[in-house]
Amino acid sequence: MTYKSDLIRLLDERGYIHQVTDTEGLDALASKQVVPAYVGFDATAPSLHVGNLVSIMMLRRLQQAGHKPIVLMGGGTTKVGDPSGKDESRKLLTTETIAQNIASIRTVFERLLTFGDGPTDAVMVNNDDWLSRLGYVDLLRDVGPHFTVNRMLTFDSVKLRLEREQPLTFLEFNYMILQAYDFRELALRNGCRLQMGGSDQWGNIVNGIELTRRMNGIELFGLTTPLLTTADGAKMGKSVNGAVWLNEAQLPAWDFWQYWRNTDDRDVGRFLRLFTDLPLSEIARLEALEGSEINAAKVVLANEVTALVRGREAAEAAERTAAATFDGGGVGEDLPTFESADDTITIVDALIGLGFAASRGEAKRLIAGGGARVNGEQVRDEAFAIALNGGEARISAGKKKHGMVRRT
Repeated sequence: MTYKSDLIRLLDERGYIHQVTDTEGLDALASKQVVPAYVGFDATAPSLHVGNLVSIMMLRRLQQAGHKPIVLMGGGTTKVGDPSGKDESRKLLTTETIAQNIASIRTVFERLLTFGDGPTDAVMVNNDDWLSRLGYVDLLRDVGPHFTVNRMLTFDSVKLRLEREQPLTFLEFNYMILQAYDFRELALRNGCRLQMGGSDQWGNIVNGIELTRRMNGIELFGLTTPLLTTADGAKMGKSVNGAVWLNEAQLPAWDFWQYWRNTDDRDVGRFLRLFTDLPLSEIARLEALEGSEINAAKVVLANEVTALVRGREAAEAAERTAAATFDGGGVGEDLPTFESADDTITIVDALIGLGFAASRGEAKRLIAGGGARVNGEQVRDEAFAIALNGGEARISAGKKKHGMVRRT
C-alpha cells in the first residue's frame, strides 16, 4: 500500500504496525496536519524496561515525522493497576512513591524525545491531574452508560484472568474505563488524535475512541505494535537475571549493552529497525551478514541502542569493556563488580554476589557443569577459595557473563 504521510510510511517500513483502527483516515490526517499522539506508561517502578522501548521508539518516530508526542504518565491509573497479562493484583503504591518513579522515568524520555513548547515538541502529562478529581457519581452518570459489563468481560485483560480462576478486583475492573477516559481527556485538553501502544492494549484503545465519539463527536484513531518476542519465543525485555531496565540506577550500562550484544542472530535486523535510527539500507547490509560476521552487526545494535538510551559515552565504554574482556583476555572498565570484606571468598559466594546465580544450588550446578572460571581458569570445586589479598579476581559464568570480585 502506498501511504501519503511520512508517519505511516515510517512506522510501516520499520515494522511497528500491527493494527490500525482506520489506516486510510489516519494516513490522510497525518499528511495534512500535525497529529498529537500519546502512549501511556504506568509508574510502578523507578524505571521502564526494554519491553516498553518499542512504544517509546514509536513516539520518537512520531516526532521524527513531524508530529507531537504526548507521554502520558499514569499517576492516577498506577493507583488502580492494569490487569492486562497479570495473574494477580498489583501492589498499591503511595502517591509519593509514584511521583518519585515518574521523575526517574522522565530522564530516559529526555534522551529520546525533544521536549518544549513548539508544535511538535514532546510534552509529559500525568493522568492523576484529572482522574483524582473525578467525582464517583459524576463518572457513573457521564461515562458509565457507555460501557456494558457484557462487553467488558470479553476483553482479554479480564477474560484471561477469570479463565485462570485468578481474582480480579473491582478496582482493576475499572482500569479500562479510566484508560478510555484518558484518551477523551487528552483529546479535549491537548488535541490528541491518536493513541499508540502494544497489541494487548487494543481493547482499551478502542474503548477510548468509542467513548470520545459518543460523548463529544470527535474522531480518534488507534495504532498498536505487534507483541514483541525474541526469536526463541521469550518475552521481550526479560533476561536470566530479570527485567532489562532502561535506567542506569536499576541496571548498569554494561549489562544493558550486553543484553543487545547477545541478541539472537534471527532478531538482529528486526531490532535494528525498531530500536535504532540507522538508515534502512545500512540495516539491510548488516542483517545480511552471515556466520561469525553477524557479531559485528550485534555490536552495532548494542552500541546504537545503548547510545540512545544511556548516551554515546556509555555505549563506547561498554564496547571497550567487551573488547578488553572477550578479545584481549583482559579486564574491562565497565564489568560488574562485587566487593568482599575478606581476603578470600568462595566461588559460590562470588557467583551469587555478582548476580550470576540466584541461589547456592544454582551456583553449584553452574560449577559442576564446568561453567565457572576464575581468571580464565575453570573451577569445578564448589569449595574453591579465591584469594584476593587486597587485589581482585575476574569471575566468569559461561561464555558471556563476566565480573570482578575485589577486596574492600
